[in-house]
Amino acid sequence: MAEFKDFLPATGEITMFSTEWCGYCKRLKMMLASTDIKINEINIETTPGTEELVKSVNNGNAVVPTVLFADGTTATNPSLGVVKERV
Repeated sequence: MAEFKDFLPATGEITMFSTEWCGYCKRLKMMLASTDIKINEINIETTPGTEELVKSVNNGNAVVPTVLFADGTTATNPSLGVVKERV
């Protein structure tokens, strides 16, 4: 069974759980492209167990983007400002 610890990013990076069709995911990636923050993107539709992880922190819903930070905390559909503050 997948666990968030399996996807923990390094300091200064994030893991973004997403899908290929998600407009909010594409927007966040585009905004992050202007920063030094590295994105480790995980597609929840093709990576076994990750949809369940996302659901576990979103009241049973597969809401993307869900971002995992190096300290093990998550944020759902965060703004660029929130990501910058927490990296």
